Amino acid sequence: MKVVDSFPRTVREIENTWITMPDGCRLAARIWLPEDAGEHPVPAILECMPYRKRDFTRLRDEPLHHYLAGHGYASIRLDLRGSGDSDGLILDEYLQQEQDDCLAVLDWITSQPWCSGPIGMFGISWGGFNALQVAAHQPECLKAIITMCSTDDRYADDAHYMGGCLLNENLNWGSVFFATAAFPPDPALYGDDWREQWRYRLENQVLYPAVWMRHQQRDDYWKHGSVCENFDDIQCAVYAVGGWADGYPNAIPRMMEGLSAPRKALIGPWSHAFPHNALPGPAIGFFQEMLRWWDYWLKDIDNGIMDEPPMRVWMEEHVPPAPLYEYRPGRWVAEPAWPSERIQNETLYLNVLSMGRRAEPEDRMRITSPETTGLAGGDWYGFGGEGEMAIDQREDDGKSLVFDADTVLERIEILGAPVAELEVTVDRPVAYVIVRLNDVAPDGASTRVTWGVLNLTQRESREHPEPLEAGKRYRVRVQMKDVAYAFAPGHTMRLAVSTSYWPMIWPSPEPVRLTLHTGVSSLQLPVRPPRAEDEQLRPFEPPERGPQSEPEALSSGDFRRTVERNLINNETTYRIYNEGGDFGGASLAYIEDIDLTAGYSLGKWFRIHEYDASGAEARIDQSCVLQRDDWSARVECVTRLTADPQHFRLRATLHAYDGDALFFEREWDERIPRHLI
Repeated sequence: MKVVDSFPRTVREIENTWITMPDGCRLAARIWLPEDAGEHPVPAILECMPYRKRDFTRLRDEPLHHYLAGHGYASIRLDLRGSGDSDGLILDEYLQQEQDDCLAVLDWITSQPWCSGPIGMFGISWGGFNALQVAAHQPECLKAIITMCSTDDRYADDAHYMGGCLLNENLNWGSVFFATAAFPPDPALYGDDWREQWRYRLENQVLYPAVWMRHQQRDDYWKHGSVCENFDDIQCAVYAVGGWADGYPNAIPRMMEGLSAPRKALIGPWSHAFPHNALPGPAIGFFQEMLRWWDYWLKDIDNGIMDEPPMRVWMEEHVPPAPLYEYRPGRWVAEPAWPSERIQNETLYLNVLSMGRRAEPEDRMRITSPETTGLAGGDWYGFGGEGEMAIDQREDDGKSLVFDADTVLERIEILGAPVAELEVTVDRPVAYVIVRLNDVAPDGASTRVTWGVLNLTQRESREHPEPLEAGKRYRVRVQMKDVAYAFAPGHTMRLAVSTSYWPMIWPSPEPVRLTLHTGVSSLQLPVRPPRAEDEQLRPFEPPERGPQSEPEALSSGDFRRTVERNLINNETTYRIYNEGGDFGGASLAYIEDIDLTAGYSLGKWFRIHEYDASGAEARIDQSCVLQRDDWSARVECVTRLTADPQHFRLRATLHAYDGDALFFEREWDERIPRHLI
């Protein structure tokens, strides 16, 4: 990747600025802007996140914001209320207070002598969420946003629930956020009152996974901040960006269909990361692409970006299953409109152990999947690390009902969301069905193409689930994740159906026997015909970035991912251990610019019995330290989730240390009723 150190405008960096909110709360911001912006004002670009601009995201922020400033923008990175060096408390995701603060920050920016008036917002993940949410308020100064790896529907497509099932990512992500929010502001910026602010945070610490687990259906809690409730609220231009290896690709086609404002979409093979350095590759010159977008909407430079096809995606080719892909073969394709009239559904009927264009006489197949089905599924979303991708699916296929089509004779490309329409009978009031579309190579290796899951109690409504009647026949629709994929001649399409998917999804309250009625169940494939114009698409430039600090590794990081099976008691433990975090892959690193040593470690354990989920357990352990001279802050926390058929039980411990002295400790023990989940 090319590192750019010479720009059209000389950059001045402001390490910290206090922005006072209407209620007196101070928010901390780091600002990069052209040195002469006071005499020659420029448009501004705002990014708002709770991930600590001073240290945790410092290495990520610098090359991006410096690059934007060097090309004539004031680029602002804000710590949200209660996070990093800002005052106040962060009590949850995407609260109205957060949106109000962002609107107040926009007003503050427009009043600065270095701002010419127009403002853009951007962000990945959390910052992508609040860019959409703030845009829905229609602030006059906000002309355009770039939202990356985010969603328009907080219940349907976020790290908490999928298809009405509880994701273990709810515990994982909630635990990481739990630890992040427990850290103090940096005394070098905050001053002598830092301990008081730290104690204030800790005494009001929220066990976030418990908050989200109390809302198990799509109620008003999730509707707040879900811009899909009224897409017309957004009137500024929207560039939606994501990756097929991320957890959020489904939102982009929905937004392209639902938004009436100017819009554009880009989906690569990437994980939950910026496209200039994301895995799987190919990486692109995304900073240059951002500049084209901002130049068009904030500087009125007609550079042709809105003349290009609005929906551009990476059409993936088959690769042998692997835990990590450095590069995903394929090509860029585009659609001139979305939804595309060119894409037509093709129906394949599920017959006994086969799948074809003709339905055979109706029959029945039964399955009670082992609780360990899903060990080959990888992570719900990845960041480009080893072991995150779904590996060979043959083991999971063997624990599922599988339906193989005839060998592909001519190349078939799909773009969109495949849908399984199933007629099923179950023997329990709560049951899940998981479907996976796989590509089986001539050597038998099974690569997961896409997948979906449905809590059958939500078959009619996400808001008002209904228990199932044993023996009653239901017709259900299971929509899989959007994807662009090419099936090659000689390969076989496989649909696999299971009743469990661990450790991705928390198990149903009891083992389920599911009967699938063949001959009347089917798979709908969104088949995309070739488009000659794809060969003339404007190529992306090679990746560039601005300068950044280089941390000094004080100790090497460690990463392990293992599965251990106890053949005596039939329990399986899935373990992940990671040291390094955001500090250049080192378990302990020194950042010279701010004279700070930082370290982080994370351990995850997922334990389950092969046939009995009553003893299932998920546990997250974290340790993080920040230190400078005679200042040291350390946070250690453990979260643990178990369940019985009636309740979830979530326990947590938090210990905070000021130097070697225990500064604060607290325990949580929450029992949360299960509501048809």
